[in-house]
Amino acid sequence: MTGVPASAAGGPSGARRAKGPASGGVTPASGRAFAREARDTAPGDFGDGRARRDAPSPEEVRPAAPSSPQSSQGSAGNAEGQGSTRAPRGGKIAAAAVDQASVWNIANLLTMLRLLLVPAFVMLMLADGGYDPAWRSLAWAAFAIAMITDLFDGHLARTYNLVTDFGKIADPIADKAIMGAALICLSALGDLPWWVTGVILGRELGITLLRFLVIRYGVIPASRGGKLKTLTQGVAVGMYVLALTGWLATLRWWVMAAAVVLTVATGLDYVKQAIVLRRQGIAERKAALEETEE
Repeated sequence: MTGVPASAAGGPSGARRAKGPASGGVTPASGRAFAREARDTAPGDFGDGRARRDAPSPEEVRPAAPSSPQSSQGSAGNAEGQGSTRAPRGGKIAAAAVDQASVWNIANLLTMLRLLLVPAFVMLMLADGGYDPAWRSLAWAAFAIAMITDLFDGHLARTYNLVTDFGKIADPIADKAIMGAALICLSALGDLPWWVTGVILGRELGITLLRFLVIRYGVIPASRGGKLKTLTQGVAVGMYVLALTGWLATLRWWVMAAAVVLTVATGLDYVKQAIVLRRQGIAERKAALEETEE
C-alpha cells in the first residue's frame, strides 16, 4: 500500500468527499448561494416572464406599522384641514345670507320710507292745483319726515354697524329723489326759478358722477360745508313748500340764496379735492411701478 491516498481507499464516503470538490468546488455555503440565485432568476408567478428579482423586496412588502394615536390624530387633522378648505365657501354663503337678512334693519327701513315718501310728496304737492295751503302743509310734513329720516338712518347705520350695500346705494338716491322732486314741483308751479333748480340738481348729479370717476384713486370725504349745504337746502325748500306770505316769504328767498351759494362753493371744493386725489393716485401708482422695475 504505497502512495494510495486515503480518500481513494476510504470507501464510499471518501469517494463522496473527493467527488464534491472535483465537480467544481461546491461547498454547502456556495450551494445555498447557487440555490438563491436560481430562485431569483427563475420565472416567477407573475404570468409575464419577469424575473423574480423584479418582485418587491421583503422590506418593500413589509406591512405598515400600526398607526400611533398621534398619527391618527394627524390624519384626522388632515381630514379636518381638507374640510376646512371648503369651509370658506360655506362661510361666504352664510355671510351672504346674513347680509340679505340685515337688509331689513332700521336704517334701511328709514331709507325705504324716504323713497316711498317721494311719490306721496309729489301727489300732495300737486293736489288741487298745487296752491291749496292745506295740501301744501301735508306735502311739507312729508318732506320734513324725509329730511329728518335722512339724518337718523346714516347715524344708526354707522353707530350699530348696520351699513349694507343696499344702504350705500339707496341712501343717496333717496336724498336726491326727494330734493329733486321738491325743486321740480316748485319750479313747475312757478314758485321757484328754473335756474335755481338747474344749479342745485346739476351740482348734485355732477358731484355724484365725479365721485364714481375718482373712486379708483380714493374716496372724497363729506365736508362740513357739504353738510351745511344740505341743511340749508332742506330749510329753504321746506319754506318754499309752505304757502308763506309777508316777511317769511322774503326770508325764504334769502335762505334759498344762501343755499345756492353753498351749493356752488361746495361743488367747486369737491372738484378741487377730486383733482388733487387723482394726481396723488397717479403719482403713487407711478412710484409703485418704478419700485417694481428696480
